[in-house]
Amino acid sequence: MNLRPLSLDDRLFVTEYLRRFPPEISELTFTNLFAWHHSRPVWLDEFRESLLLFTETKTGLAILGNPIGPASLSEIFAEYTGRIAGADRFPKEKLTDVDLDGATVVEDRDNADYVYRREDLATLAGRHFTKKRNHINQCLAAYDCRYEIITQETVAECLAMQDRWCAARDCKAEPGLCGEYRAIEETLRHYTEFGLTGGGIRIEGTIEAFTVGEELNPSTAVCHFEKAMPEFHGLAQLINQWFAKNNLADFAYVNREQDLGIPGLRRAKESYSPDHLVEKVRIVLGGSSMKRANDQQVCG
Repeated sequence: MNLRPLSLDDRLFVTEYLRRFPPEISELTFTNLFAWHHSRPVWLDEFRESLLLFTETKTGLAILGNPIGPASLSEIFAEYTGRIAGADRFPKEKLTDVDLDGATVVEDRDNADYVYRREDLATLAGRHFTKKRNHINQCLAAYDCRYEIITQETVAECLAMQDRWCAARDCKAEPGLCGEYRAIEETLRHYTEFGLTGGGIRIEGTIEAFTVGEELNPSTAVCHFEKAMPEFHGLAQLINQWFAKNNLADFAYVNREQDLGIPGLRRAKESYSPDHLVEKVRIVLGGSSMKRANDQQVCG
């Protein structure tokens, strides 16, 4: 193994691999890998013309997602025997290529990606979206909402809104929200450099909602973050729709990432009638538990 930690200098190197071997799971963008490095450190290695990503677990290192390139997971398991714990967030559809002798496969429903038809999100057509349209109409009737594309000049306002959102939700008291805060901060600070696309909604001149995403593969965009100030009823539904309509017209699908097993978030994602889920599994070698270390996060 010749591991090295992921750094900002690896952006073009990782992005070129992903361009040649387009991913399906939301974890496999440089933005996602780098933005979460405070709570999920990532290491890189190359093996048989493939890029391998590793993340830390209680029992050691595990491959994060699938190999980016032609190398099979079976080859990698044989090469790294005794030095890795298995694979984390591995796409279920690729299991047919894996020799699972001596390994345990665990369904990872909490990290399955929700994928929607972009047109559904942009138009909200049909009876099953009636409630969404009603929320949006109430928001537009109550507030003067103005949409704009995020630029580097807008980033500071989005960061300020994120601070207000976190103050309202007491992010510092919740490790999950704390980790997300740092990931959003990293993403916005490198917004132009990472080639992201985003949108914001102003109410009375102030950014009160924003969202950020990018291309995942030629047919699918991925939405990394979406935030709306909770005091504005319907604003969350509005930013979702306007982003799909104004920023993502070149894509057929939108991957809106996982629900993390959070009941309210699962209900919200299911309410938008996903086209399909990108299912994932954990592959455990040698009886490893594959439990993730619960490192404490520091906000701000």
